[in-house]
Amino acid sequence: MSTELPARFLERLQLIIPSSQWKPVLASFSSDRPVCFRINPLKTITDQVFDEFKGLGLQPEALPWNPFGYCLPAQARSLLTDSAMFNEGRIYIQGLSSQLAAIILNPQPGETTLDLAAAPGGKTLHIAAMMQNQGQLSAVEPVKNRFFKLRANLERGAASMVRTYLKDGREVGHKVPDRFDRVLLDAPCSSEARIRAGKPESWSHWSEKKIKEVSRKQKRLLHSAILSLKPGGRLLYSTCSFAPEENELVIQAALRKHPEMSVLSVDMPVTNIQPGLSEWSGKALNPEVAKSVRVLPTKQMDGFFLCLLQKKTGP
Repeated sequence: MSTELPARFLERLQLIIPSSQWKPVLASFSSDRPVCFRINPLKTITDQVFDEFKGLGLQPEALPWNPFGYCLPAQARSLLTDSAMFNEGRIYIQGLSSQLAAIILNPQPGETTLDLAAAPGGKTLHIAAMMQNQGQLSAVEPVKNRFFKLRANLERGAASMVRTYLKDGREVGHKVPDRFDRVLLDAPCSSEARIRAGKPESWSHWSEKKIKEVSRKQKRLLHSAILSLKPGGRLLYSTCSFAPEENELVIQAALRKHPEMSVLSVDMPVTNIQPGLSEWSGKALNPEVAKSVRVLPTKQMDGFFLCLLQKKTGP
């Protein structure tokens, strides 16, 4: 196994993952994970979609923590991507870890919500569905081709409440301070959770230099997200990276710069988790950082990091 993954990646990972979980975590990088998806209540009802699944000879397995979430064996992916229900937006293929983001943010109908790094739009669609297309949802993406993919996915998914902006998210907080009830920052990252054993193309862009580069961008994006948040509002920061430089250290920097922010404890609906690290590279971290959550990869789920913050309402 060690020869099937980059050596330095494994060295770093062993400093993060509890020794009791090392073997299953390592095995997860060789697993063919199931194809998971959400039924889109903005376009259909569950019974109608299940009639279509029966026609394809498929029986999806329901998620206990997402009423619209289901999974199928990995080999069913092509059947889904070729199906009318996928191409017409009645379902959206989305990994289990990614589905956690909107669940933890918990946006409500009628609120103002911001998705600050929105493409390709899976989490934006999930938020719009949870808000029942009621309220204001702004989606920001700075890369032109990704922006148009975002818009196409939102249109196909009937997310009519969403306003899209081709804009650098680092500028947003200064332009619309104290605007949003909830903010999602699923930050651009080194995508370590997508590294797969024996597939060098999956880590061709990975390096410690890349981690440092994206960490600088993540800190500026989180600063912008905090500025855009109303007093009392909630902000979810997430990545699909294991690196503390992209996770705990980004939160640590934000708490130092923004004393008006605090980290909320999260009641997670899955058990393959560990608290945020309390130290890294021999340096102790703000105890608040340990309230964040690292989702450990399994045969079903990718690795993920989540931290739910709240802006204080007073001095």
